[in-house]
Amino acid sequence: MMLHRVANRRRWRTPFTSRGVVAAGGLLLAALVVQVPARAQSAGNGFLFKVPRGSVTLRGGFDHAFASSDLFSLTTNDLTVNRGDFSAFTIGGDVAFRLTPRIDAVFGSSYSGKSTPSESRDFVEGPDNLPIQQTVTFKRVPLTASARFYLASRGRAVGRFAWVPASFVPYVGIGGGAMWYRFRREGDFVDPQTFVINTDELTSDGWTPEVHATVGTEFAIGPRFAITGEAQYTWAKAKPSTDFEGFDKIDLSGIAATAGLSVRF
Repeated sequence: MMLHRVANRRRWRTPFTSRGVVAAGGLLLAALVVQVPARAQSAGNGFLFKVPRGSVTLRGGFDHAFASSDLFSLTTNDLTVNRGDFSAFTIGGDVAFRLTPRIDAVFGSSYSGKSTPSESRDFVEGPDNLPIQQTVTFKRVPLTASARFYLASRGRAVGRFAWVPASFVPYVGIGGGAMWYRFRREGDFVDPQTFVINTDELTSDGWTPEVHATVGTEFAIGPRFAITGEAQYTWAKAKPSTDFEGFDKIDLSGIAATAGLSVRF
């Protein structure tokens, strides 16, 4: 089997761009604004008959992974991927329970992950210059508990029985939990000493602690429904599994921006 070095290897192009992410988020938000208000008003003429005990939120957006540890650096040096390929769309949900007029206890989870096809930057195979291919997968699933602090009143009582939600309420939050992750490279590997090609799979996965901070807003579109916008910074690192022994801790940190639909109960 013959290998050839290549001086410059094209970068693999992924279909996800920042403009695409913004456009998709805008369409999602527009769809929520158009579809939900008619349903929301069915709960009453702009009010509820009691103060909500909590809310359920479904959200989606984009999770930007920092990918700053040496394992990611080695991967981007070896293969036609870049740091942006470790970022991905995210979907998640939260259940919040009202503790005080301005504080909620929030329990949530989310998923972000992507598998990216790639090729060796330095080698091709045989006289036909066939690409040496690998697939790189990076996934993160946090399970979290948080305290959310509202910076303004969430609503007002009218008489003894009616409660009217505020139209716009900002909030901040802080919390922690555990994150499951998986980093995997699978495909053809070249031994740089012997130039022998072997098909293999190298994986690091497991659970690790995480902490996070959030800032967001709620826009009421009826007594029971609200559109949410949120940014969350997450910090987490994990010791690599045996397949990547000798590397520094894997950087699992990132910033996620999401929009969602919240239903009060």
